[in-house]
Amino acid sequence: MKKIEAIIKPFKLDAVKEALEKAEIFGMTVTEVKGFGKQKGHTELYRGAEYQIGFVPKIKLEIITIAEKVPAIVDIIRTTAASGKIGDGKIFVTPVEDVIRIRTGETGPDAI
Repeated sequence: MKKIEAIIKPFKLDAVKEALEKAEIFGMTVTEVKGFGKQKGHTELYRGAEYQIGFVPKIKLEIITIAEKVPAIVDIIRTTAASGKIGDGKIFVTPVEDVIRIRTGETGPDAI
């Protein structure tokens, strides 16, 4: 089993969710986060004054899946979330030791 974490631009969330659902990928956690990478935030103009925005709003998706589905899910997120501009985000794939469904006690892939 693997955990896919994707940091994407907020306005791309609906498109990514729809593309995953179309591919019959269900079950994800979505969190509003803030951060910065190489872009180090950005400058905005408000009432004629410039000010620095250090943390940029982003969306973090978390999906637990079987290893065989990872390439397809990563490809869907990568192609759907891409705008070709700086700050499109990152995708992280990490191993998951176990999953336990609280309600039934199922473990492993059956619990996903």
